[in-house]
Amino acid sequence: MAGSTFGNRISITTWGESHGAALGVVIDGFPAGLRLCETDIQMYLDRRKPGQSKFTTARAEGDEVEILSGVFEGYTTGTPISLMVRNKDQHSKDYGNIANTFRPGHADYGFIEKFGRRDYRGGGRSSGRETIGRVAAGAICAKLLRELGIEVFAYTKSISDIAISDFELGERDNNPLAMPDSKAAKEAEEFLEACILNQDSAGGVIECVISGVPAGIGDPVFDKLDAKLAQAVVSIGAVKGVEIGDGFAAAKNVGSLNNDEFEIEDGKIVKSTNHSGGILGGISDGDDIILRAAIKPTPSISKKQYTVNEAGEEVEIEIHGRHDPIIVPRAVVVVEAMCAITVCDAMLSHMTDRVDYIKEFYKN
Repeated sequence: MAGSTFGNRISITTWGESHGAALGVVIDGFPAGLRLCETDIQMYLDRRKPGQSKFTTARAEGDEVEILSGVFEGYTTGTPISLMVRNKDQHSKDYGNIANTFRPGHADYGFIEKFGRRDYRGGGRSSGRETIGRVAAGAICAKLLRELGIEVFAYTKSISDIAISDFELGERDNNPLAMPDSKAAKEAEEFLEACILNQDSAGGVIECVISGVPAGIGDPVFDKLDAKLAQAVVSIGAVKGVEIGDGFAAAKNVGSLNNDEFEIEDGKIVKSTNHSGGILGGISDGDDIILRAAIKPTPSISKKQYTVNEAGEEVEIEIHGRHDPIIVPRAVVVVEAMCAITVCDAMLSHMTDRVDYIKEFYKN
């Protein structure tokens, strides 16, 4: 299916459907010599798997990853890495009553118009389970980035109008909403409980900070680093907006305040502020890269809605099955993964940007 591949130097191709036999990813162009095992990947998949709290779908999936190729004797081989996660708890019957009905907020209508047919079981390729492949690939890229001194850290910044005001580094993994602020997390939990009682859902904002990226990563014009990050993140099904640095707030500022002035600190060129979010002209400037993604409310809600069916009839719909009242907490690791893939790809591409780099590599 067109559109399932992302990346240049490292490319990932995800495959599989929500209610098919399995889902997975093939990673091509990844360098040889990185120590890798299923545990490295599983720790990331465990952060997005369902059934971990009352704020996630009750679908009971272990999401256990299998490495099918590209790893031998514990190291990547430089050949395509293929990863698979088997589906084990599909309840396809839950979708029988909507097989011919276009669900509000879903991709059903667009799929019919584009392909003339669709897999209505859980959304098929448009399901959030497609992100399993992204997270698995992102786990591998994040491990390579850590060896280069680069960390990718995402968290829930806000749920509806409830935003974090403090930042407690270890708190993100101590609550079910992935918020690094215990007070905000408690308020958000109470809000979500009300949403559940009202048969409704909620959205929020995920922030991702990428630290340690050296200056000079990315390309001008169409392959700008911020453009590639935006493409990567907005390709996640629930994302409806992406901003870098000050983002939309920059439009309310003036140039003298928005510009990041340069200075020398410990013999290095640094910026006194970071309104740019670590990227200028599409190229990293050495500061932290800061990205935010707006996540829409889960479209599958059990509250009565109005829509049309494939016969062109106006009908009422009540969606049954097991759905997340909020996608944001499980999407945190997906945003993290897509950022890791994008930066890793750009880092490897940068190795051939200059003749002196190539000469240095081949001088022996």
